Amino acid sequence: MELDLKMLNEAILNESKDATVRFYNWSPKCISLGKNQPFEDFYNDLGIDIVRRPTGGRALLHDKELTYCFVSPVKKGQSVIESYKDISDALILGFKKLGIELEYSSVRSKNLRYCMNISCGADVSYKGRKLIGSAQFRSRGYLLQHGSILYDLDFELVEKIFKQKVEKNSIVTLNEINDKLTQGAIIDALKSSFKEKFQTS
Repeated sequence: MELDLKMLNEAILNESKDATVRFYNWSPKCISLGKNQPFEDFYNDLGIDIVRRPTGGRALLHDKELTYCFVSPVKKGQSVIESYKDISDALILGFKKLGIELEYSSVRSKNLRYCMNISCGADVSYKGRKLIGSAQFRSRGYLLQHGSILYDLDFELVEKIFKQKVEKNSIVTLNEINDKLTQGAIIDALKSSFKEKFQTS
């Protein structure tokens, strides 16, 4: 995530007109906190590292997932939700290329600690169950958005970390949808869709 912040700062410094998308995995597993969350609330004795990300939102366990980072200039007058939906459109288009029909999530705003348990209505779902959770940060006319695309989820571990029940019927993983998809195929499809939507590098 330091690289993501560097990518944002370089775009600002160079007054870039382009958008850039990056994909990566995590090893070892890690908890990331939204920029304003107190570290003490998520201290754990499970041997799992904790980092703070520049984007907002709730805490998240990064484990069996594909993370995306998107950096671009903010369109004039565009709200956070509007830009969020633009990025979600690219994600939906990418998965459509893989034969998976995704949609915007319905709004869920309960007082929950785990990011995948809530939705702003611009997150991405499969048949009403959230698949991709995202969060955004803006600085000097540019945005950085992170997103977590779940391959699988250790529900028991998540409940230990967040000390709350995970709503299993509101979350879905790619392994449930199609466990034959390769990471390479997913990244290729998403690169293509982001390029169509934003002319990304």
